[in-house]
Amino acid sequence: MGTVEYTFPQGVEEPHRRHHTVEAPEPQPFLKSLQYSVKETLFPDDPFRQFKNQNTSRKVVLGFQYFFPICEWAPRYTLKLFKSDLIAGITIASLAIPQGISYAKLANLPPILGLYSSFVPPLVYAVLGSSRDLGVGTTAVGSLLTGAMLSKEVNAEKDPKLYLHLAFTATFFAGVLEASLGIFRLGFIVDFLSHATIVGFMGGAATVVSLQQLKGIFGLKHFTEATDVISVMRSVFSQTHQWRWESGVLGCGFLFFLLSTRYFSTKKPKFFWVAAMAPLTSVILGSLLVYFTHAERHGVQVIGNLKKGLNPISVSDLVFTSPYMSTAVKTGLITGIIALA
Repeated sequence: MGTVEYTFPQGVEEPHRRHHTVEAPEPQPFLKSLQYSVKETLFPDDPFRQFKNQNTSRKVVLGFQYFFPICEWAPRYTLKLFKSDLIAGITIASLAIPQGISYAKLANLPPILGLYSSFVPPLVYAVLGSSRDLGVGTTAVGSLLTGAMLSKEVNAEKDPKLYLHLAFTATFFAGVLEASLGIFRLGFIVDFLSHATIVGFMGGAATVVSLQQLKGIFGLKHFTEATDVISVMRSVFSQTHQWRWESGVLGCGFLFFLLSTRYFSTKKPKFFWVAAMAPLTSVILGSLLVYFTHAERHGVQVIGNLKKGLNPISVSDLVFTSPYMSTAVKTGLITGIIALA
């Protein structure tokens, strides 16, 4: 039954032998072709499509929701979502608080600024942001890069006020760069970054940040401003006589605690909160241990008192005069570009 070949009648072609002619599209003028290419590159999602065939009042509402996405999802917000967000917020805060303080130290800035960078960007992004999965805040690489570049011009210990003002100015220009990329919809530039480049960058950044922590673990007061491996290792091993075993025990002990909780949460996913709460737990336990043992008298470096209240507006602290203007601009632009990775 299925083995007999079918013979087509005379004059009828077999289906697979039929030829269909596809006409080539008419050539478009150069300007029109360029317009289509620019639109496809800068506006692939066609953000203005929702405004078509709408009355004026509706366009105003849609425009307000476009620039302030919170106006779109807030009316649909429920108590169930609030409970989930509350748990997620507490979990993230337990990590963001010690992380913000440590990032401020990497940039040679007061710890209080690290706390500001932990909660101010998420509050702003909650109103202006459109992604539910994007993490907003400082990064270790950006902090380390800012500290390294600014320290070449100004010593943070000898002239902390000028150093702080330069840091404000550098972050201002980094923000201008990031805002410009968003306004002109240049996010597609990230598509040209190869995966190998990003992986190599993240691996190198992790190595540099890890080496910088040796200063705190060994309790060293004088440390190199360079970030390369050779300079850091030379600075560490040339000061073996200044190593503090108390700092080493504390640092290695809490590092082991963090790695253990992470391993436990990986093996027992329902206890994910154990690893999430570990950083804040380490800060609380470490603070109590230092307080009751007076560890600062034995070479353990402490943060000290944090400034109370809200910081004043720092717009007047921006530096737009030479000879430090170029340093602030260069630091801000490089840090902003690094943030793209």
